[in-house]
Amino acid sequence: MRFSKRLPAGLKFNAEGLIPAIVQDQRDNSVLMMAYMNRESLEKTMRTGQAHFWSRSRKLLWHKGATSGNYMNVQEIQIDCDGDTLLVRVEPDGPACHTGQRSCFFRTVKNGRLLRLKPTSARALVLDRIYEVILDRKQSPKRKSYVSWLLTSGRDKILKKIGEESGELIIGSKNNRTPEIIWEIADLWFHILVLMGYHNIAPVDIYEELQKRFGKMSRFIRKRRS
Repeated sequence: MRFSKRLPAGLKFNAEGLIPAIVQDQRDNSVLMMAYMNRESLEKTMRTGQAHFWSRSRKLLWHKGATSGNYMNVQEIQIDCDGDTLLVRVEPDGPACHTGQRSCFFRTVKNGRLLRLKPTSARALVLDRIYEVILDRKQSPKRKSYVSWLLTSGRDKILKKIGEESGELIIGSKNNRTPEIIWEIADLWFHILVLMGYHNIAPVDIYEELQKRFGKMSRFIRKRRS
């Protein structure tokens, strides 16, 4: 979506020439992140339809998603009553947070402790919900639970299942059968999640590792192209 090239009247930038911008997912009104814009980044946002910010730490213009691919497609920009804060309503192409979380606001303070909130996005975060069930079965085993049986059987049993599912995935791919490939990938992911539960490795740890690698890969590609 493109907007007028002219900045709206009445905006109040601070002494550094910045204005805070709260980014909201227009699909469910959840708050994704907060960043700062200067005149140039706001103009680019309005001209391109994708969110641009000003990085106070790096002192440069920041096109959200240029490195990660997680662009913020702007649908609407609102101004508060005092004219000193923006509400940027977007349709995101991916997680807003560099950790891989959908929103940067995934922690809360409760009884003096900093706690991680349960993830709230829909599709990819089904992995987090499955992982929570796996941890529950680990802490409170159930007699007829397959997950409880795997965990109590030990690491070797879990690894054997991962090996079996990997082999079945290879066969499905060799046969070029898409439904079979999807089925076997789901089986493999599930058993990997069980192994992660065995080692107390959370999905967010994998998200963060992939994010770090993706950033390095993007920098490498840009360097090769230049």
